[in-house]
Amino acid sequence: MTAQTLSGKELAASIRADVTRRVAELAASGRPVRLTVVTATEDESSAWYVRSIAKAAANVGITCDIADLGSNADRQRIVEALTMLSADPTVHGIILQTPLPEGLALEELGSNIAPEKDVDGANPLSLGRLAAGLPAFAPATAEAVVTILEHHDVPVSGRHAVVVGRSTVVGKPAAHLLLDKHATVTVCHSRTANLAAVTSQGDILVAAVGRAGLITADHLKDGAVVIDVGTNPTPEGGLMGDVDVAAATRASAMTPVPGGVGPVTTALLLRHTAEVAERV
Repeated sequence: MTAQTLSGKELAASIRADVTRRVAELAASGRPVRLTVVTATEDESSAWYVRSIAKAAANVGITCDIADLGSNADRQRIVEALTMLSADPTVHGIILQTPLPEGLALEELGSNIAPEKDVDGANPLSLGRLAAGLPAFAPATAEAVVTILEHHDVPVSGRHAVVVGRSTVVGKPAAHLLLDKHATVTVCHSRTANLAAVTSQGDILVAAVGRAGLITADHLKDGAVVIDVGTNPTPEGGLMGDVDVAAATRASAMTPVPGGVGPVTTALLLRHTAEVAERV
């Protein structure tokens, strides 16, 4: 068996084209769209990601400001910045980029982002509304998981989905979104006993741990559909997912890394920002 490639590139391009049209209509009516990314780190991979968001935003007509608070920023400085941006009517989307300075948590600081501008689902209120089935922006990476499945016509309803990872950024919200699509969902984590015995029951497997090659062919049910959220740097300067490439011999379909979840995540952040601007 050779797994079908579930590319995210065409889907991302389609989303960006739609956002470009909507942003142009807003600009023509005197409502330019603006996104702000708040950073407080010197992490180079994070800086690369933020630059890629800014470039993608510019390509669809969204102004993207980077508020670099410095790696020594304390809690008060970050809270003040998020509070100010939340109150600014010209700002439509706010992203608090990780990693954060030592001792600071996204789950705590994200509560200072106005929920209506929380385009990456960092405010715990957003996650709570998501869990309750109420309107909210899901973290874009988690939303990308189900959006890719839908785009490639992968049946979800009634199937067993196994999510490996329980972060509030991907694992937990992805589980809620899959439940909303009527999947039966199991969530695995670092303390799950005999991981392969659990993951091998999944018709759909979502790997979102951040450990290169953690999931092997032995972790998969024959014919499973695999969504690989991992983006782990390699010594050669490339990226590798959480799923070993040899898993393609057992899976029926897999997302590539790069070119799978990543571009869809960025496109969804832009779509969320445009949606906020359309509401005001």
